[in-house]
Amino acid sequence: MADTRRLAWPPAPIKTERLVLRESVARDRTTVIELNASPEVNAYLGGPRPRAELERTVPEVPGQHRGWFVVELDGAMIGTVQLKPHAPESPSNCRVEAGETELGYLFLPEAWGRGYATEACTAALDWFADVLPGEPVVLYTQTANAGSMRLAAKLGFIEVERFRAWGAEQWFGVRSSLTTSSMP
Repeated sequence: MADTRRLAWPPAPIKTERLVLRESVARDRTTVIELNASPEVNAYLGGPRPRAELERTVPEVPGQHRGWFVVELDGAMIGTVQLKPHAPESPSNCRVEAGETELGYLFLPEAWGRGYATEACTAALDWFADVLPGEPVVLYTQTANAGSMRLAAKLGFIEVERFRAWGAEQWFGVRSSLTTSSMP
C-alpha cells in the first residue's frame, strides 16, 4: 500500500495545456480562505466555514504538506487538488482495503464548467501514478453532486459502494493507474 510520506515533496511544478499545479505560497492564503468560506464550493461538504474563523486559523502559507497542490491559471490560483491519506470516517472493509490515498479538490465557482478540474486532477493522478505505480486512489462525493459524479467518471473512478452519511447518500470509488492506463 502507498505511504505518501515516501513522496519527494514538493515536486517540480506540473504544467498542463492551461494550468500549473504547484506548491502553496503565502499569496495563496486569500484564495484558500475564499474557497473554504464559499457556500457554493462547500454545498456538498458540510457548508462553508466562517470567514473570521478562517482568517484566524489558516496559516500564512496554507497547505504545506505532501500531496497538496495549488491549481493556477494564468498566474492566479483557481483551486486546489489534494492527494491525502485516506482515513474513512466509518470504515467498511471495502473502504479500508480500497487504497490509502484519497483525491480531493476545491475550485472557485468562476472556474467551474471549463474542464479545469478534470485537467488538474488528471495531472495530479498521472504524477501520483508515476511516483507510486499501481497504487490506487479513492474518492468520496455525494451522489447529489452531479459535477463531482461526472468528474469521477471522467477520471476513471469505479464505484465500490454507496452509503448514507452526513444526512445524504455518499458515493465511494477507486481508481488504479493499472486499470486506467488502458483507458481511451
